[in-house]
Parts: sequence; C-alpha cells; structure tokens
Amino acid sequence: MKIISQYIDKNKNNYINELKEFLKIPSISTDPAHKKDIKKCAHFVKTKLQDAGLNNVKVIKTEGHPLIYGEWLKAKGKPTVLIYGHYDVQPVDPIELWDTPPFEPTIKSNKIFARGATDDKGQVYMHIKSVEAYLETVGSLPVNVKFIIEGEEEVGSESLEKFISKNKSLLKCDAVLISDTALYDVGTPTLTYGLRGLCYMEVEVIGPQKDLHSGTFGGAVDNPINVLAEMISKLKDKNGKITIPNFYDDVMTLTKKERENFKKLKFSDKKFAKEVGVKQLHGEKGYTTLERLWARPTLGCNGIIGGFIGDGAKTVLPSKVKAKISMRLVPNQDPLKISKLFEKHIKTLTPNTVKVNIKHLHGANPAIIPLEDKPTIAASKAMEKAFGKKIVFMREGGSVPIVPVFAKQLNAPVVLMGLGLNTENLHSPNEHFNLTHFQLGIKCSAYFFDEFAK
Repeated sequence: MKIISQYIDKNKNNYINELKEFLKIPSISTDPAHKKDIKKCAHFVKTKLQDAGLNNVKVIKTEGHPLIYGEWLKAKGKPTVLIYGHYDVQPVDPIELWDTPPFEPTIKSNKIFARGATDDKGQVYMHIKSVEAYLETVGSLPVNVKFIIEGEEEVGSESLEKFISKNKSLLKCDAVLISDTALYDVGTPTLTYGLRGLCYMEVEVIGPQKDLHSGTFGGAVDNPINVLAEMISKLKDKNGKITIPNFYDDVMTLTKKERENFKKLKFSDKKFAKEVGVKQLHGEKGYTTLERLWARPTLGCNGIIGGFIGDGAKTVLPSKVKAKISMRLVPNQDPLKISKLFEKHIKTLTPNTVKVNIKHLHGANPAIIPLEDKPTIAASKAMEKAFGKKIVFMREGGSVPIVPVFAKQLNAPVVLMGLGLNTENLHSPNEHFNLTHFQLGIKCSAYFFDEFAK
C-alpha cells in the first residue's frame, strides 16, 4: 500500500486539475436546456474511466440521461465491488448568492467551490483515481471492480432503477460502495449506516368556485387558507408527536449500543443551533437532537401556495390553496403505507365547508446497514488507516433512494463511505468540497480494496 499512497500524494495537483474540468460542465439534470451538457459530462466520465485502466467502458442510453459503465475483472477468486455515483448536479439558483461563478471552480482556504463539488462529482471521482493509482503502480487491483455512474440522481434515478432490475447479472457484486454522504466533522473518519426515507404529499383545499372579495363574502364563506392552516396544525401535538393514527407502528427503535455511539459523538445543541441560525432547537419530546435527526420520523410543511402573495395588499378570499408536506421515515416504515394513512387522516380533518384533493408526489424507502457486514468492517479499517484516527458511526437524516434498491435488487450489502460535510452547501449557493478530504477519500478507496480483498 505504501507505493500506492505515495503515488496518490505525488499526483495531488493533477487530481485537482482534473476535478476542475469535471466541475466546469453544467450537468444540471432537471433542466432540458442542459441536455447537451449532460451528454458531454457522460462522455467525460467515460474517458476518465478508460484513462484509469478500466475495460468494457460504455455510455448507456436510457429514456432519460445516460449511464456510464466500466469494469476491471481480473482478480480471480476475489470479491467484486460495484462503485456507484452520479455526475448530474442541482440547479444553481439563486445565482446572485454565489460568491464565484458556480461552473468556474475556485479554490479558497483549501476548499474547491463549484456546483457538484461535494455532491457528487468530487466524491465519485475519488474512486476513479483510486483505481488508477493501483493500475499505474502495481498493475492490478486486489478485488474486481465495476462502476455504474448515473445522470439522474437529482431527479429520482428512474432510469437507473429500471436498468438495475434488467441487468442484475451485469451488476452482480459482493458489495456496493457509495460516496454520497457526509463525515460527522472535519477530519473525522465516518461511516453512515442508516438513512431516512421520504413520503412527499400535496394537499389541495378547494373552497368557492372562484376568488371572492373578502369584505363582501368574508364571514359567510370559509377561507381555504385558514382551513388548511388548521389542518396542518393538527398533524402534530404539543409534544411534537405526529397525530396520524398508526403512523409509528413500524418504527424501528434505537438499540442501547446505538444510543451509546450517539453519546460518544459529543454533539452540541448550542453549536448546532448557532450553525443553523436559530435561538432554540425544537423537536419531538423525549429524544435527543441526534435521535430526532437520524432515528425518528418527522412531518413538515415545505410550502404553501394560494391567495395573494404579491407586493402590497389585495383583499381576496381564495378559491383554493395547496400545501407540500413531507414526512421523513425511519427503517421499517413503508412510504406507500404512510401515504395511505396520511390521506385517510387528512380527510377526517377536512370540514364540510371545503373539498380536498390529495396527491402522493414522491417516496423513498429508508435504509439500515448492519455494522457487522464484512464490507462495512473493511471500510471501517480503511478509513481509520487513511485518516489515522478511530472511526465513528452515524445515521443520516436525508435520503439516498437508490441505496435500498441496490440492496434489494442485487442482494448485496451497501457501504456508505462519504467524505463530504453537511456544511458544504450541497444544493445551495457556494457549494464546496474540502480538498484534504478529497485526497484522503482516494486513499480510503484504495485501502478499502485492500481490506475487502482480505
């Protein structure tokens, strides 16, 4: 491993320059105007996989954006690792809040600023360079490796899901390695072993057939905005508990060992509140902040649309109003089941003065990864060797919908070896990636191949 580590150190500046070229491509998957950029980015990834020494590298057309596949399968009798990542990025709005142009990578204070820097171009590129380091130094890998890199993660991974179900033999592996999560803190080697799922709903409340004058009709006709506000307020009680009947039936409770691991992280409520800009934290009574963030389900209103929202005043009683409501789910909760429970409960809260329409917009299954899995043990050792520190374990409050799909369809354990930080503005202006973590990530990947081969 020494010669590989030295090679990685020697090529640090080359890696950064290549990453800059990757980040210059505005591969925004949700915007049709960037279709050519998506195609360009897919071919950039293909070229870099070929340059690294992978075989059978190809761009795979889908109904949506292209997938890129590559492999190196010359480690006879050794396990196979499937590496996943995505080359698509989020939109850049609001552009005026960026300190530097989002697709002109800029280095400041050992951080590279650009859209996609940490989510996920910087993180997936670590593994490409790790493979290259092995093949350029010792000429072979200690494990077999496959790559599948997509361009639709930011819009739901629909094409990849279909591809996985139809190409299980091609993607067959002993572990799936993903770097699209975060470290607990700067310089702290971290493995994420749990993800929350998602149930995203839209509620439309309809009152009169058209907008009405609030003076002429106010007091005789129920206001849909007021009704919706009352309905939303009844979805949680004063202790922060969700009131939907049977909502908590399948919630997986934390083990004693997990709670002890959380305590070891020495989380500061005061520091966290300051970072997010609030005077006081709030959440479900009876649980710590980390338990609320990682292991308890939530319900929140993400947006309300209706009535007059322009400058100045307009005394209108609106005909209809919509609310976007999401629920973060924990292991064992089923998004489809929760959506049905939600719909049933909303209907019981709806007065006869209005009508209600309910849509299930999006769902994602939660995931839990046993710490006893062999790939997780290998990843733990790899990160400790690269960082020179003891590993910590955490859950993540967000969702990575493709994780449970990989686990179920390929019947393979997943390793979440993220090197980003939740403070690196992913999905926000001024996204960036710590270049020390980028370099360490390449070494983590190399050490993982070595440890998993054992």
